[in-house]
Amino acid sequence: MARTSYALGVGVSEDHAALAQAVSGFVERTITSETVRAAVESGDAGKLPHWDALVAQELLSVHVAEDLGGQGAGLLTLAVALEPLGRGLHTGPFVPTALASAVLAQAGGTWARAQLPGLTDGSRTGAVALSSALTGVRRDGVLVVDGHADGVIGALGADIVLAPVEIDGDRRWVAFENAELTVTAQDNVDVLRGTARLHADSVSVPADRVLDTSPTRVRSLAAVIFGAEAVGVMSWCVSTAAEYAKTRVQFGRPIGQFQGVKHKCAHMGIALEKARAVLWDAAYALDRDDDTADYAAAIAALIVPDAAVEVAQDCIQVHGGIGFTWEHDAHLYYRRALALRGQLGGRDERAEAVAGYALSGVTLSTELELPGEAERIRADIRAELAEIAAIDDEDDQLVALGDGGWNLPHLPRPYGRSASPLEQVVISQEVKASGIPMPQLLMGTWAVGALVPHGDERQKRELVVPTLRGEVVWCQLFSEPGAGSDLASLTTKAVKVDGGWRVTGQKIWTTVAQFAQWAMLIARTNPDKPKHEGITYFVLDMASPGITVRPLREMTGSALFNEVFLDEVFIPDENVVGAVDDGWHVARTTLAGERVALSQKMEAYATDTDLLRFAIGRELSPVARHRIGELMAESRAVDVIGSRVVLKQLSGIDVSTTSSVGKLLGMALGQAISEFIVAELGVAGVVSVPGERSDHAMEQLIAGRATTIYGGTTEVQLNVIGERMLGLPRDAAAGT
Repeated sequence: MARTSYALGVGVSEDHAALAQAVSGFVERTITSETVRAAVESGDAGKLPHWDALVAQELLSVHVAEDLGGQGAGLLTLAVALEPLGRGLHTGPFVPTALASAVLAQAGGTWARAQLPGLTDGSRTGAVALSSALTGVRRDGVLVVDGHADGVIGALGADIVLAPVEIDGDRRWVAFENAELTVTAQDNVDVLRGTARLHADSVSVPADRVLDTSPTRVRSLAAVIFGAEAVGVMSWCVSTAAEYAKTRVQFGRPIGQFQGVKHKCAHMGIALEKARAVLWDAAYALDRDDDTADYAAAIAALIVPDAAVEVAQDCIQVHGGIGFTWEHDAHLYYRRALALRGQLGGRDERAEAVAGYALSGVTLSTELELPGEAERIRADIRAELAEIAAIDDEDDQLVALGDGGWNLPHLPRPYGRSASPLEQVVISQEVKASGIPMPQLLMGTWAVGALVPHGDERQKRELVVPTLRGEVVWCQLFSEPGAGSDLASLTTKAVKVDGGWRVTGQKIWTTVAQFAQWAMLIARTNPDKPKHEGITYFVLDMASPGITVRPLREMTGSALFNEVFLDEVFIPDENVVGAVDDGWHVARTTLAGERVALSQKMEAYATDTDLLRFAIGRELSPVARHRIGELMAESRAVDVIGSRVVLKQLSGIDVSTTSSVGKLLGMALGQAISEFIVAELGVAGVVSVPGERSDHAMEQLIAGRATTIYGGTTEVQLNVIGERMLGLPRDAAAGT
């Protein structure tokens, strides 16, 4: 049985899952509620009793390169460990020390290298100021520093403090020994972690303590390390709120059954998955030292801290009055989230950083780093596709693609290629590289997904094979005017007659029914059975007598959807798929779950490409630039969630709920982008103005309203996420 992805955290590999589990176990055993509460009441924010035990886990060295005395596992591995530590609300100097060692490792140099052993073995501690009013002047070859820095986490007991100093108009990070500075405790919203003001009064600093690292990279490292702890805060808030919603009863029902609470918890879970994704992306890029690593980190800095604060607020809200008490831990996590956000700067500053990268043309790669086995199978796939690409006749090429199993390679042979998740990814990459035009199966994908596991040999031969060759157009007759997404409430009836069934009813929102040759149809065949039972799955020849198709003109003016009326339509017994009265099982259990989802975006609607095409070269206000930064960060989150879904599938992890998160975010993204463009254009967004390039933003905006409705509305998706990812109870009226 595939493992669920919800509890795995930032990582997507087996090793990272094992590390997260091990650190979680340590936290549960060592950092107890009693020790945390004792620290709150005592006001002691120094090295608490669990410090030595934490150091013994050797986590302080995981991110430092081996040639610098560390374990060389990278920043991503540190982030994996920090999430459960953040979930346990650990205190003490671990986080500021880990950040200090990361900055020193990045800077290099003899002095910096000499400090790393003490920081990685826990014998010395460090702290990093991310902003300051420190200035330095050179006097007789010596740097003399004056000024101060506020709110430095862990500075009270730190042996080494790193802080930015303005030197001749340039900002450089400088290392200080604690004794060189006046360090004064400051009141802090986080009652479990001390912060301090640093004051330098003509401090002489040797040249080897002026670090060779960019201010941007220091902030990138902080975004990942502080962000990983913030993700841990979010993880605790999500699980705690969900558990409370499952057990707290009001008006005779668990509050998690009320849609308002369920959707709030679902939004919390979505925010957590989004934060995990962009944090993973940033840490991974920094470990590879990509040219665009700081861009990825800027996105994490924009998304994660705000999400942590919002999720912590929602956790308190779900708990109601008890969440506002000092005795409940919710406020401690809220305080931690606020403190971490404060370290990373104001939202406008963070949004502008992302916008700056995006509007200057910097792009982030979406290529997956696949296991070495991928290259072994790539050569054979490339060679086979080359033969198909060489076929001149387009119809013959479509036959070769269908008969070769290339269209839906996850299907078993001979309909697919019995491709593993890894093979599916490689096939997708190679098909794209080959330039072969693939047939658009549309709803045929769903039909084949049901017929291959449940259909008989005739149905597969006469329907599956031509569908895969691109010869058959399908539609899906599921939704009804009174049922919508609630398929169990359908009323279309199929009555048994000699040699088959007579079907009467109405279907709606049927895509391309006016062009389809065949349809998937579910109808109630046994009204005496419970809702999900007594339903049968049919395949219907759309040329059958008694079918009336009426196109539904949409708000765009076009007619993609239709309503379909069935008046005593005869369907022969041979067109029943699976067993009679077992259609719910057929409709729900297809091979779609084995297919790798390679994209979460709605490419037919507005995307980040449209956004940048509109924005680059245009004079924009600061508010508009900040919104562009937010939208580009959101777009990257959708991309990375899709990549993580694929990588989790390669590891055999159940991705159903993560995929739902990506779908929901992808649906909303196109709407938000087109809305922004239309709003920025003003009159030109709603009227054809000569000389103004609107890129059909108005049309995209209107058409995009459908994305959060069809395929399961946003509200249905939120119910799915709340119930399947967080385990919240189904609504009592939903039946069984």
